[in-house]
Amino acid sequence: MKRNATEAEIEHMIAEVENAGLKPTLLRGTERTVIAAIGDERKSGDLRKLESAPGVDNVMPVLAPYKLASIETQPERSVIKAGSLSVGGTHIGMIAGPCSVENEEQIVATARAVKAAGATALRGGAYKPRTSPYAFQGLKEEGLKMLATARQETGLAVVTEVVSPEDVELVSEYAEVLQIGARNMQNYRLLEACGRSHRAVLLKRGPSATIDELLLAAEYILDGGNPNVMLCERGIRTYEAHTRFTLPLATVPYLQAKTHLPVVIDPSHGTGHTALVPAMAKAAVAAGADGIIVEVHPEPEHAMSDGYQTLDCTAFAKMMAECRRVAEAVDRTL
Repeated sequence: MKRNATEAEIEHMIAEVENAGLKPTLLRGTERTVIAAIGDERKSGDLRKLESAPGVDNVMPVLAPYKLASIETQPERSVIKAGSLSVGGTHIGMIAGPCSVENEEQIVATARAVKAAGATALRGGAYKPRTSPYAFQGLKEEGLKMLATARQETGLAVVTEVVSPEDVELVSEYAEVLQIGARNMQNYRLLEACGRSHRAVLLKRGPSATIDELLLAAEYILDGGNPNVMLCERGIRTYEAHTRFTLPLATVPYLQAKTHLPVVIDPSHGTGHTALVPAMAKAAVAAGADGIIVEVHPEPEHAMSDGYQTLDCTAFAKMMAECRRVAEAVDRTL
């Protein structure tokens, strides 16, 4: 739409898109408003005739298969805000906390430490999908309550994983951000349920997923009506064995050229080695990442899961100081 398009002209065009048998999605930016028309163009006919309507600037096809996630649809980069967490723009969001919530003392102590070091959100798993059915599966709702206590103590937004569509409503009561883990990236019913949610979503790339598959998974959430999606690169599976996964930081600039959605990097899962996490976090900041998510525990050697890739609180504070210097060098804040 034109920059000076009125609300009446926007509403009229939404109705015209619906009359053409397509689904209109309204995207409001600071510069202009875009109406994305989703559906089968073979049935709708040539929509270029709508350019003659009042308030319309131009009608253009979106060539990418992911229509709402595409930078063609929204050239302005999205900034996602959820409680204390802001990801995108000039600010880099830092999400930190343990792999699993183990008890209230552990999660509250971690929250206090990561906040003091500069983290803007607390991560912690209450529901833990594990490769082995015998591994610790999380404290579930009891763990969610502990996360809420940690938020009350520190003010940090809570980021936690949701593993099934039935749990979205419950987890949304306790968390500002719903994390969709790598194993569930193509759980389409879960994506649709998160699309109906009012909570921000952190969508992790599957270890064997292509970039297009990641963006099409995000499209399910966006198409459901939830615009607050962050993409997370957490490493892919290759033939290399020196790290848990291979963390391709080229994902950051590539995604930023294709989508307006913020890009978050997970150097903990991406490397699987505590000693490698700070270096890859700094590299991610230099590459232009919009956010970082890392695992932090007061005593990693006693962690119930992923201790081998987890920083202690002192190491996290040191990493934050180093990342700030890199951020300043690339005109960002952390």
